Amino acid sequence: MSSPRPPVELLKLSPDFVANPYPVYAGLREQGPVHRVLTPEGEDLWIVVGHEECRAAYVDPRFSRDWRTYGHLAPQLPAYAYGPGNSHVLLSDPPDHTRLRRLVAREFTPRRIEALAPRVQQVTDALIDAMEADGAHTADVIDALAFPLPMTVICDLLGVPDLDRDSFRGWSNEVVSPTSPEAEVAAYGAAMPYLTGLIQAKRKAPGEDLLSAMIHTADEAGDRLSEDELLSMAFLLIVAGHETTVNLIGNGLRALFNHPDQLALLRGDLDGLLDSAVEEILRFDGPVEGSTPRIAREDVEFGGAHIPAGSSVVIVMADADRDGTRFDESARFDIRRDARGHIAFGHGIHYCLGAPLARLEGRIALRTLLERLPDLAAEGSPDAGPWIPGLLIRGVRELPVRW
Repeated sequence: MSSPRPPVELLKLSPDFVANPYPVYAGLREQGPVHRVLTPEGEDLWIVVGHEECRAAYVDPRFSRDWRTYGHLAPQLPAYAYGPGNSHVLLSDPPDHTRLRRLVAREFTPRRIEALAPRVQQVTDALIDAMEADGAHTADVIDALAFPLPMTVICDLLGVPDLDRDSFRGWSNEVVSPTSPEAEVAAYGAAMPYLTGLIQAKRKAPGEDLLSAMIHTADEAGDRLSEDELLSMAFLLIVAGHETTVNLIGNGLRALFNHPDQLALLRGDLDGLLDSAVEEILRFDGPVEGSTPRIAREDVEFGGAHIPAGSSVVIVMADADRDGTRFDESARFDIRRDARGHIAFGHGIHYCLGAPLARLEGRIALRTLLERLPDLAAEGSPDAGPWIPGLLIRGVRELPVRW
């Protein structure tokens, strides 16, 4: 086994890394599955690449998501890590994770998600109506559709239609791609009291929504979510419930614009190809580039590397789904491909709880755009950016289109 090594600077491997990290990951994968890297944002961490190795890392109990128990091993954790809003499924290990997911899953059911389809269609149609209203035949599709659609739907689901969405968009952006440690801490500081007020209001006047259900749900033994667990889950659902869909839609449109033959195929057979197109979008250029970081609970020998205790470890799903040992011609975008087996939504116990909702919104948004705007095309290069920084979220902040 090799000893700890100095980090490889990702930007030195490619100045274009943020816009197109795939060649860098592929080159690293050829050398081995585990690498210590310095990110463009200056983070020193370890990454795992390769399909089988990424799946194995997801289920390795030596890599923990529990900041409160193992955070002392990783002094680089931000100050908010020990404050309110961190008691959710994404920041827990079994048995805590098992308990939290069981309680939330009692209410966040496939039936509840499927029942949202008419509302998703209604919101999508209204947003496209607004895009067409001024007669300009141009829009930023991220701002006009990809962001407001999932934000509206997750707020409806939680029963908070009056959410200050502009404020929450800013808070969410700072959480998933911080502009500075101070701004990230400030975002948490602003979001927590806001959500606390929402939960208090739901206690006084419960409805048929998911947040009310989570407040009152209990298992057979009478176990309930605590106040901090409710706060944490509400925050996680709002952030994760829209970020993935925003970039599923955006990345999907970019991939289709960059591959006009595939766009033509999809337009010609929406009924037959839409589901496989969404799965190929998730595989080819999914909305989540890498996992949220794990903490090495102990010195770990993994993939031929020695990862010291306390190291931050990121599992790069974007590379796993471009691994040629799992997907033939993996760098080719092909909406007829059987893309099942991708790990765009994670793997194991932390598989994304909201994956069915993201798929539902992605299918409805893409179908409706292509049906209602048959001449939809990119205005300029689909890859012009600006790109979302960091290794977590993959996508552009703006995507101008015309029709």
